[in-house]
Amino acid sequence: MVLKIGVLVSGRGSNLQAIMDACDEGKIPAQVVVVISDVGDAPALERARLKGIDAVHVDYHGFNGKTEYEQVVAGILKDHHVELVCLAGYMRIVGRSLLDAFQNRIINIHPALLPSFPGLDAQRQAVEHGVRFSGCTVHFIDEGVDSGPIILQAVVPVHQSDTPEILAQRILAEEHRIYPEAIGLFARGKLKIEGRKVMLG
Repeated sequence: MVLKIGVLVSGRGSNLQAIMDACDEGKIPAQVVVVISDVGDAPALERARLKGIDAVHVDYHGFNGKTEYEQVVAGILKDHHVELVCLAGYMRIVGRSLLDAFQNRIINIHPALLPSFPGLDAQRQAVEHGVRFSGCTVHFIDEGVDSGPIILQAVVPVHQSDTPEILAQRILAEEHRIYPEAIGLFARGKLKIEGRKVMLG
C-alpha cells in the first residue's frame, strides 16, 4: 500500500521537495497527491507542478474566518483521498476543522528541539539563548503551537560563531532527513500515540 499524502505549504517548499524525492526514490511507501498553499505565488506550488502533482492555492482572505477556510482545504484533501497531511513551512495554526477531519493524521516539522523554542524564529531564539545544541522535531499537530506529541528529533550543535541563518541551514539538512523518515514510519504503521508519547513499533 502506498500512503497518499497532502502537503500544506506557504513558502519555498524545501521540505516538500525532500518528501517528494524520498517518494520518487522509493525510500518511503508514500506519494504526494496534492499540495495546497495559502500563498498564491509560493515557490512550493511550482515545485509540485514540476512533479505533475496537483497544486492548489486557497486564499485565506476569500473566506469568512478560519473554519470556512479549513473546511475547503479539508474538502480538497479528501477529494484526493489523502491519508496523511504534512505541514511543510505552512504558516497558519491548524484549527479544529482540520484536526477533526484528520485526527492524529497531521504532522509538522519544527526547526528546534521541542518543547524548547516553539513558534517563529526558533533558530534566532536558540542563538540568543546561547544553547549548545538545537535541532529539529517532527511532531503530530494539536490545537497548540508546536505542542503535539513528538515523533522524531535530530540534534544539531550550535557554534559560538553561528548566526541564525547559518544555524538554520545546518538544521535544514537534518529536517530533510528526518521528515521523510517519520512519514515512512507512519506509512508502515509504526507509530502509536499514547498520551503525550509516540511509541515507535
